[in-house]
Amino acid sequence: MNFLGTVIASSYPPGPTTSNFSFVVTNNEPIPVRKGQFVQINTEDGLLLGMVQEIVKTNRFYSHPEYVREYERGGQPLASIFPCDRWDMLIANVKPLGVFTNGIFDKVSFPPSPGEKVYIADDEVLINLLGLDVENGLNLGSLRFHDLPASLNMTRLLQKHLAILAMSGSGKSYLATVIIEELLSRKPDSGRVAVIIVDVHGEYSSIANKPEKNDQLDLSEKVTVIKSPFVQFATPLISNRWFGTLQPEMSPIQVRELGRIIAEMRREYQNKSYSLKDLLAYIENDAKIPQRSKEALLGWLYELEETDLFGTEEAPNLENLVKPGHAIILDLSEATSLKKKQLIVAYIATRLFGLRRRGVIPPFTMILEEAHQFCPQARQELAISQKIIEQIAREGRKFYASLCLISQRPVRLSTTILSQANTHIILRISNPNDLDTIKASSEMITSEIISMITSLPVGEALIVGSAVNYPIFVKIRQRYTKESSYEVDLEKAAKIFEEQSNPKKQIK
Repeated sequence: MNFLGTVIASSYPPGPTTSNFSFVVTNNEPIPVRKGQFVQINTEDGLLLGMVQEIVKTNRFYSHPEYVREYERGGQPLASIFPCDRWDMLIANVKPLGVFTNGIFDKVSFPPSPGEKVYIADDEVLINLLGLDVENGLNLGSLRFHDLPASLNMTRLLQKHLAILAMSGSGKSYLATVIIEELLSRKPDSGRVAVIIVDVHGEYSSIANKPEKNDQLDLSEKVTVIKSPFVQFATPLISNRWFGTLQPEMSPIQVRELGRIIAEMRREYQNKSYSLKDLLAYIENDAKIPQRSKEALLGWLYELEETDLFGTEEAPNLENLVKPGHAIILDLSEATSLKKKQLIVAYIATRLFGLRRRGVIPPFTMILEEAHQFCPQARQELAISQKIIEQIAREGRKFYASLCLISQRPVRLSTTILSQANTHIILRISNPNDLDTIKASSEMITSEIISMITSLPVGEALIVGSAVNYPIFVKIRQRYTKESSYEVDLEKAAKIFEEQSNPKKQIK
């Protein structure tokens, strides 16, 4: 065990108590302890575990500023007169997390005693404390300040939904790629889910490419990329109520009339397919529907027809493509209309959830980039896809249909959906409104943790919620697949463009 120091009796903050204690660091290493590090003490109750909340560096020779000023004015540094360096002291303030007693981890009910020795927490103790799954978990990186892999149990991480929240450029998509690599690399006996990625900017397509280097992970045979122009809805599968969801301003009377017409068409067409154009023609020839309702209904449906999304058959065929250990990337980068993106997400999510409820497809995780675009804190008519995403958030756990929501603006994300995500992975965020939203969404996020979030470096994250027993800070590992073009810096991107534009000319 790595010895750190000794518990002291302090007046501010008062301690030791069951909620706080301090220790003086006696380890002679240059930086023996870090804020956020886990420590342990052998107490009368058992093995007490705690997290370092703050570190104070003090020196009695520099405790009176007026003395320091007078000595320095005399032309002699204080350190040249007194042995100042021998009086440097580090005081670490610790929050107790719990105590192991007879193999059971319980709340701290009795404080540690002054004079008891403090050590860096052992790996095995941390694994039990945090609930890590080092044998069969998803390895996202390493525990901050500890040489221990941050391997999280797949069920605990995903079944009750996951939210990845961070400001732009903090590594959200990079982290999501690491999670995808872990999911697609699992073996059948470990339990595999299907992965569906809603890729708004085309950031994930590189996962499907053959690697250029021998040390890169090849997932090309496990990933299918579907670009938005090749997405088609099977009109015969769409009910009148779902048409009403796609056009929220349709009146109940129009939805009811549409239901009658669809029922008649299905009887007439029997096993034959039909398109939205066929449905429009049928409505125009229908004599039963009142003229005003007909005109309004045709207007709503013609608006949908203009999206070029409605055909006779489904593409991609979700029943055939959704497989355990495989991923579908829905590349929406060519779709400029937000409404068209929402229509695609609404259709795909509805079909996936319906197929999963009937047991036709395997358990799946749907990764939703820019989630605030598809389930915003806004009215239903401004978010066509919100209703089905909220339904999956509420009911998906029962059917093993999980969501991974990714957003750079948590304040714009539906609070209903965010509250259903039982695990949050938070990278750097500095916007006060976003921080307030995050703090309100999880009771485990304290003011101290919020202050640490604002200063997180790129590539480090806070994990809090069902996936871990206590909040942990993790350094995200490097990805194994080929890097995305979006991860190339500006200078390199500019050079690549000129080289591709002028392959025979040397850049000057």
